[in-house]
Formats: sequence, structure tokens, C-alpha cells
Amino acid sequence: MNRYFIEFSFRGTRYHGWQLQPNAITVQQVMEEVLDMITGSRIKTTGAGRTDTGVHAKHFTAHFDSDHALFHQPENFLHKVNRVLPPDIAVNRIYRVLPEAHARFSALSRTYEYIVSLKKDPFGTGFSWYFPRHLDLVSLQQAAGKLSEFRDFTSFSKLHSNVKTNHCHIDLAEWRAEDGKLVFTVRADRFLRNMVRAMVGTMIEVGLGKITVDEFIKIAEARDRNKAGLSVPAQGLYLSHIAYPDCIRL
Repeated sequence: MNRYFIEFSFRGTRYHGWQLQPNAITVQQVMEEVLDMITGSRIKTTGAGRTDTGVHAKHFTAHFDSDHALFHQPENFLHKVNRVLPPDIAVNRIYRVLPEAHARFSALSRTYEYIVSLKKDPFGTGFSWYFPRHLDLVSLQQAAGKLSEFRDFTSFSKLHSNVKTNHCHIDLAEWRAEDGKLVFTVRADRFLRNMVRAMVGTMIEVGLGKITVDEFIKIAEARDRNKAGLSVPAQGLYLSHIAYPDCIRL
């Protein structure tokens, strides 16, 4: 049995995230149904992690095990699977990996982006959060620069998420201005549920002048979700990259 990684992107608008759920359409459900159909066999995928309802992915990875001949022909596979997948999901690569390689646990880092649109854009609806108020970019940058100093992100984690630890290591966090938008980029070894949206919601309060950078630091140090800001809407959030060690690829 061979193990494969598939890399794909999806528009999350009509999906309840990646992971299979009862009575809700998810990306994993659609992907597995298409893989089953084109191979005539049962393909069980394991994704790199969860995504919330409405969140997009520029780069998502899943693995599966199969001996089907189609997966030995990457170009043929990509052509067939993309013909069948709906327009809001596209497979970009498939490659064989070591039997012990894991889409979730082998990942070195994940990168997310959050897009805030400062002007009304009919072509950006569903792909950014429209927030037509002045935000101070310098203050946002100062707050983002503090995130790498923290390890416990309980203040920015969904309550009762049943994880063993709320510790994460952020090695990149920055805001940039881009054509009428503000884009927040953050990279870490792992993320908690709702973490990016809660961090952005709290930094927005810094950008509005409602709280200072020092108060933002105290919120993070409090390890109390009730002290942080509201979570921003899902449509502005993108999983943009997942990094893996080169040695897992065959």
C-alpha cells in the first residue's frame, strides 16, 4: 500500500470546514466522494487539520493510502479529479510519501492570512471582511510583533475545545497594506480553534485605539478568552501554506 499527499485549494463559502460532519457538507466529504468515484474503491483521507465553516484554503494537504494505478500517473489523476470536483475545489499536486508521513503530524508549520477590506468591493464579497473604519497600521504592527513572545494562547482559543495544550510557537506575525486592504499574516507550528480570528478581532481594537498595545499584552497574558475581543468573520481567513520536511517525499 502506497501513501500519497494531495495538495489542493478550496473556497470555503458553502462548506462547514474540512472535516467530516453529520448533516453538513464538508470539503472532506466531497473530496472522498470524488476519489471513490474515479477509482471505484474506498479512499479515506486524513487532512492537515480542521478549518472552520466559511474559511478558505489556498493550500491544504491531505494524505491517503492506496495501490490504485491512477495515482502513479499524476497528470492523468489531476485531469480526471479536477473534471469531477466542483468549481470551488481544485487539486494542485499529488505525490508519494513515506508510509509514516502524516498530513497533520508531519507538518512543520502552517501559515494563515486574514484580509480586511477598507473599501467596499463587490468582487471581494465573501473573500474578505469589509470594515470601513480607519485602522492604525503602526499600532497593528506593534501588537502583531508581540505575538511571538507568547506561548500560551488560551486568551485566543475557542472555549471547551478539548485540546491537551494551548501552547503554540509563532515565528511570523505581521500586517501589511495592500490595495485598499490590510492583510495579517501569521505562521506557527500549530494553531488552536478560532485562534487567528480571535487574535485579529483583538488587534482590531488596538488599531481603533480602543485598547493600547500594553493592554493587548495583558489580555494575552491573562489566559482568559473572555478578556479578548470578538472573533472576526470567517470569510476573511485563508490557510495559505503548510510546510513539510523534504525527507518525507519519495
